[in-house]
Amino acid sequence: MDHFDSAGLRIAYLDAAPSPEIASPVGADTVVLVHGFASNHRVNWVNPGWIKTMTDAGYRVLALDNRGHGQSDKPHEPAAYATPLMADDVARLLDHRGIEQADVMGYSMGARITAFLALGHPHRVRSIILGGLGHHLVDGASLPPHIADAMEVASLDDLTDPTQRMFRRFADQNGNDRIALAACIRGTRQVLSAAELGTIGCPALVAVGSTDHIAGDPHTLAALLPAGEALVIPDRDHNFAVGDKVYKRGALAFLAARS
Repeated sequence: MDHFDSAGLRIAYLDAAPSPEIASPVGADTVVLVHGFASNHRVNWVNPGWIKTMTDAGYRVLALDNRGHGQSDKPHEPAAYATPLMADDVARLLDHRGIEQADVMGYSMGARITAFLALGHPHRVRSIILGGLGHHLVDGASLPPHIADAMEVASLDDLTDPTQRMFRRFADQNGNDRIALAACIRGTRQVLSAAELGTIGCPALVAVGSTDHIAGDPHTLAALLPAGEALVIPDRDHNFAVGDKVYKRGALAFLAARS
């Protein structure tokens, strides 16, 4: 991976060109991928096949490790994880690579970052795909605070709550700095109002699994976005929707139609 400086933090990213054997039907269009909490670019986008899917379709792909995750710097102060700051990291990645405008897809926390990017830097965003996040972008401030507590206990065995156990197990599997993750949960407590969402005029796809009990309703969120549409991913929960073929087909169809 390469790195760039984002207001003093070292942020890691991957830049993947379209497959050379494939004549790109979309020219130089770039898609930026923003992963979710306790994940990284590889777990969220490489392993489920998203980067291959996008490059095979002719897109250039940028995928960063969010601050606090992967190979990026990991501050331990909650204030470092305010969602607008994390959105600024994405804008600075575009600056670093000399890209004026891109399509941006985020999953879960990454979808929240993507929405804040579209609000704060509208000229940088051609379209947005909000995966794994529905109406809780408005009525729920990121993941519940008790997830931060789950990062700080000595062992998974000390937890009984199923959601706490799920996120703690995921964090441990990915070798995360759990103090940084706890700070991230406590720092990303920002929501967007319905009025703010109403100013995001770019095409927007809201994609949520039908059994996802974390994201909130996708139709409600899509209705608040002037150019929003909802995609329900059948029989998938918050974790297993990520690599689903319905999600991939829907995202590619949306990108093909958004211009």
